[in-house]
Amino acid sequence: MNILIAGGTGFVGKALTTYFSQNGHHTYILTRNAQKRENDPYIHYVQWLTEDTNPYEQLPAIDVVVNLAGESINSGRWNETRKRVIMESRLQATYAIYDLIAKMNKKPNVVIQASAIGIYGTSLNETFTERHEIMGTDFLAQTVKRWEEAGQRIASLGVRTVFMRFGIILGKGGGALPRIILPYKWFIGGTIGSGKQWMSWVHIDDVIGAIDFAIRHEKISGPVNVTAPSPVTMEQFGKTVANVLHRPHWLPVPSFALKLLLGEMSMLVLEGQRVIPEKLLQAGYHFSFPTVDRALANILQL
Repeated sequence: MNILIAGGTGFVGKALTTYFSQNGHHTYILTRNAQKRENDPYIHYVQWLTEDTNPYEQLPAIDVVVNLAGESINSGRWNETRKRVIMESRLQATYAIYDLIAKMNKKPNVVIQASAIGIYGTSLNETFTERHEIMGTDFLAQTVKRWEEAGQRIASLGVRTVFMRFGIILGKGGGALPRIILPYKWFIGGTIGSGKQWMSWVHIDDVIGAIDFAIRHEKISGPVNVTAPSPVTMEQFGKTVANVLHRPHWLPVPSFALKLLLGEMSMLVLEGQRVIPEKLLQAGYHFSFPTVDRALANILQL
């Protein structure tokens, strides 16, 4: 297959590109700096979102489009400027993908659009599946809501569109895990906030597996929760990290300290939601890492 990826140089994008190339697919990565990238027989870099560039003219017929593009929500305090960049980077990329597909004589079979479980808002008591109405009113929920609304324009072109609502992605060399485990490596790990907040996580291998599964299963469309089937509380997660690393779990991090340090961005660890991947399970996807202890043992190689 010919697979087009926006955001192919990020944490998920790199893993996905490696997976596709190892399986004999040709991957075309949209980037602002194609001239600084070196192509190989299976990976091709295509300039976009710059003046005087037309990615449409540089592409063959595309079978699959994967849109992962957007400024990271994890870096930098959420001031008004930062929040505007987070929002606008996602909308700009999605509108550009729409314009590109609209020009294609042969439309792709499917568009995989990144999204996030933050769209549901936060709760200690609710369990969220894809059947739940959108309820979040915070910045992250509204960002994801507008992101998916922009993606709906692609679906209006008659292309099957899947919104992959990612949970907290765990893996080596990226995502949230390196920051989470650092205090434990220094022997000062402990419960963050109340510890009762839910953490709906997923192993990077299952992110790639779920994307591949959605591409191959034509009946899957619309929102899809990409989280492991066994979410845990933050306290349970911390104790599992401590157990896997053979470190103590003893020094709590109070909520007020994180709020002072991170501001509004502190909600990423102080609040959460219990999310179940109902669509994937019903469609027959089998998680490689359904439990957090197995996931952490694999990632940390213990």
